[in-house]
Amino acid sequence: MPAIVTNKFRVHNQEQFVESFSESGANVYYMMLGRPQPFATSTRPDARTENEGTDSAPIAPIDSVDDEFYTFDDAIAAKKITSSDVSIVIPRRNWTTGTTYDYYRHDYGRRITGGTSTQSANSGATNLFDATFFVVSSAYNVYKVLDNNAGAASTVEPTGTSTSTLTTGDGYKWKYMYTLSATQQANFLSTDFMAVATNSTVSSAAVNGALDIVKIKTAGSGYTVSGGATSGTITSVPIRGDGASGACTVTLSSGVITAVAITTAGTGYTYGYIRNADILSQGGGAGSGAELDVIIGPKGGHGSNAIKELGGFFVMLNTNFEGVESGSGSDVSAANDFRKIALIRDPQSGGGAASATTLRATKAIRFAASPTPGTFTVDEEINQATTGAVGKVVEYDSTNRILYYIQTRFNDEGADSNGNKTAFSTAAVVSGQDSSATGTPDTGFSSSVNGASFTGGYSSSELDNDTGDVMYIENRAPITRATDQTENVKLVVEF
Repeated sequence: MPAIVTNKFRVHNQEQFVESFSESGANVYYMMLGRPQPFATSTRPDARTENEGTDSAPIAPIDSVDDEFYTFDDAIAAKKITSSDVSIVIPRRNWTTGTTYDYYRHDYGRRITGGTSTQSANSGATNLFDATFFVVSSAYNVYKVLDNNAGAASTVEPTGTSTSTLTTGDGYKWKYMYTLSATQQANFLSTDFMAVATNSTVSSAAVNGALDIVKIKTAGSGYTVSGGATSGTITSVPIRGDGASGACTVTLSSGVITAVAITTAGTGYTYGYIRNADILSQGGGAGSGAELDVIIGPKGGHGSNAIKELGGFFVMLNTNFEGVESGSGSDVSAANDFRKIALIRDPQSGGGAASATTLRATKAIRFAASPTPGTFTVDEEINQATTGAVGKVVEYDSTNRILYYIQTRFNDEGADSNGNKTAFSTAAVVSGQDSSATGTPDTGFSSSVNGASFTGGYSSSELDNDTGDVMYIENRAPITRATDQTENVKLVVEF
């Protein structure tokens, strides 16, 4: 049975996702950074290996239970995504001179009259939202192409914000839709995507079922006007259909139809026809064979809802990691790089729903002042001989004598000699295997330092391990961080 899930369903899903950030009982989403250690081949406790590629060519994550758990193993930090960090977006198409753009058409993909071939755009697209029918100008105005001058190249950039159809010198006809605000440009404009929103002035001026364009499929032959002339105009030709008042002017040259212009847009059309009999009756002449396609606008009229009209089934999440996020103490390390980005929904912190702006995902040890601890280096293996605990250094804060670390499932990274993940505990000495540094946990210390809360010299992760739903995982080349640096993460979700 032939069936289809429409683009409107995609828009609906996008709307539900965006609403989930701000509605009553909203979900809570965090962008998480992880993987401070290089991608490599790691050894499992059962002596088998796992090849995760290299820093220059990491393997692709997979949608599996295993990858969801593993995402938490080497997490560094997470930052909450607010509703202001979310925007509906569409593909970015910069207006470029010399480009032949597609034009808006309501029936891409329909079978063409008299055959089995389908209506396609100049680009070959058989779906409106695969067609290149809108652009953004250098002034960040977004325009819809209503007519591409019979497939000619665009050479005049559209300008202006009139609610009427704009005609440029190259014969293109444009519909102004909206302008990207300064905030949208800063937060939701990337190389490939741009924010989309409905302009209230444009929306208010839109007329449901109004007609703008008629395309000539077949020009016909033998056309004349009253008196037998083969060139001239025929006015007030009615447009039939389920709307009202639509009319057009037909232009003849050497007996063929060369142009059709809407003179009265009418209202309420969901389909329309121009009959040959009406052309002849209004012109008082002869002719046959013309096929004219009346282009029907979207529900509500052009500009009534830019999101639906331009295919707004993409959502961009924009998150900035600003240095160490000083307002949150030591939550986001700037001493190490990261190679993994993940989107987490409804994680927990301290056994309850997470709500803090940032969450530290590493564990930490506070060393005693005496004996003086050594200087641990990032990414080195650490061991605690008495307990057998193993970990990887993410950062060492020598000023406060705090060692931040992770424990993964692999040998020399988190698994002990028995293949188990054993917690660091007690006052037993912790040793660095590359630096040869040592430190004695200060088991008498129970206080907070730089936002990290310690009990008996130890601090657990603020992000509860393996909680929430992992919605997105990306492995990438390493990103080096610094205290005076901001990493801007733009994640685009397509529905």
